[in-house]
Amino acid sequence: MHAIFVTVKVKPERLDTFLEVIENDAICSPRDEPGCIRFEVFQNRADAHTYHFFEMYRDEEALQAHRETPHFAKWQEASGEVLQEPPTREVLKDVFPRA
Repeated sequence: MHAIFVTVKVKPERLDTFLEVIENDAICSPRDEPGCIRFEVFQNRADAHTYHFFEMYRDEEALQAHRETPHFAKWQEASGEVLQEPPTREVLKDVFPRA
């Protein structure tokens, strides 16, 4: 498995655009990409403008395929105008349950 955890800070005045674009990416990824196992979006309870994405892919190739999709392109285009700062990204290694 190949999992990533992404944190973004959204400009308050661009929240509606952010939610529209990230919802599209989160729905289309597991629906349209055989290698995408999950794509979840969470809002930080302490800071309503901080969001976290948990994405899980079959392997690195599936993640690279994700980055070539139309829904990811829409996210990439919008991210420059909706985010307060560049996102942080952590690559995770699965531990449990064991495959």
